[in-house]
Amino acid sequence: MGSHAKAWLVEDESAREMLDRVLTERPFLLLPPLHRVPLRVGNVVELAGPSSSSKTHILIQAAITCILPKLWKGVSYGGLGHSAMFIDLDCRFDVLRFSELLNHRIMEAANGSSSKVGCHQKDSEAQFARMKPYNEELFALCMKRFLYIRCYDSSEFLATLKTLHYRLQKEREVHGVNVHLLLIDRKSWHLQNVSEAVVQEIRRLLLVHPMLVMATKAVVLGNKYSTNELTWNYRKWSAVDNPYSRNITSDQQLPYREYMPAAWQSFVTHRILVRATDDDLVNGEHQNNSIYLLEWLLPPLNSLDKFTVRDTGVFILS
Repeated sequence: MGSHAKAWLVEDESAREMLDRVLTERPFLLLPPLHRVPLRVGNVVELAGPSSSSKTHILIQAAITCILPKLWKGVSYGGLGHSAMFIDLDCRFDVLRFSELLNHRIMEAANGSSSKVGCHQKDSEAQFARMKPYNEELFALCMKRFLYIRCYDSSEFLATLKTLHYRLQKEREVHGVNVHLLLIDRKSWHLQNVSEAVVQEIRRLLLVHPMLVMATKAVVLGNKYSTNELTWNYRKWSAVDNPYSRNITSDQQLPYREYMPAAWQSFVTHRILVRATDDDLVNGEHQNNSIYLLEWLLPPLNSLDKFTVRDTGVFILS
């Protein structure tokens, strides 16, 4: 065990250098509907919501923002230029859907670049034709930055986490960029039985591979439940183990019953609730699209964001 732990620490920088880099790295904003709060590597964001509340779509949009470059061949794509790893515990990830959304973001940026320079239609079409091979090259580059892992049960997930350090190290050596975003799309269930071990493994990963962690959690909405009895556990774990955490307040109410143990709850630094409404878009180009609500529970914000999911992505509604 000791030699295994030491092997993890064979890195190009000291622990102090790593900590200084992580704490001084600038926070960043993701696209709506995750635009309200700046996030940074080391944060752990829990995306809670009932089944079919667009949680996976939000993860996909965050992943695409991560793997797209900020600027490429003179065109602004607004991305982070890093790799993203998606661990699929729901086993329903649609790679075709992902590739279509990525391609749409690339084409949208290229088209926007053409329109900004004031091209006429024929010039714009010619510009688009010239950009096509560059778009295909960028698409291939971004797909290489997207790392996908499917796990069928909690034991396989835990085994994956235990060996993930070596894969992340290899990916950095091959592609020259770090994995900036770790996305975990999970079911409601049995992870609670291994959550403490999962937290320990992810925490070890973050020590040598600083990443923003985003994990979904399925919940059943009902009456609000007090978290008074959890406050002490949050403070105990947060003060010792997670310098990025923000303690919950004793009067915070959750609109669902919390079933994850204190080890996971204290590990979470940001909590978001998403849910579907009974409303649909009834006018405009995209009719009969469901409308969803997103609410920040940690930190608590006095606002609700409405958004919808279309063929081309997630869109905020005014």
